[in-house]
Amino acid sequence: MHELENDPPEMISAEPIDGDTFHWMATLRGPPDTPFEGGKFFIAIELSDNYPYEPPQCRFATKIFHPNISYSGDIRLNILNNDWSPSLSISKVLISILSLLDDPNPFEYINEDAARLYREDREKYNLTARNFTQQYAI
Repeated sequence: MHELENDPPEMISAEPIDGDTFHWMATLRGPPDTPFEGGKFFIAIELSDNYPYEPPQCRFATKIFHPNISYSGDIRLNILNNDWSPSLSISKVLISILSLLDDPNPFEYINEDAARLYREDREKYNLTARNFTQQYAI
């Protein structure tokens, strides 16, 4: 919490919900020059009693069209699973999620529709992702 307050990453904010340090809501601004530009995306974060020894549970509360984010908001990101390290902070997790918006991994996808379009028809992928952003994140 102190890291986010004292040195907030650009385009990211987060705070506990109603003072509960185990339940957070983060806000990410869509990165420039991506289909998410101009969007405001909310991410629900839950910390277990074993945090930082277990990764936080992060889920997009805002609908988004992305290869590594399911329609229900689940996020496929290595550091939220097998590559978790107690040295990672919420701030670093959110920076990684923001980076994922800018640089999807269409080969380790959770949204097959988005991954297929990203690989096969980037223009249509960008249009669909931009439409989702306009409809749900602005």
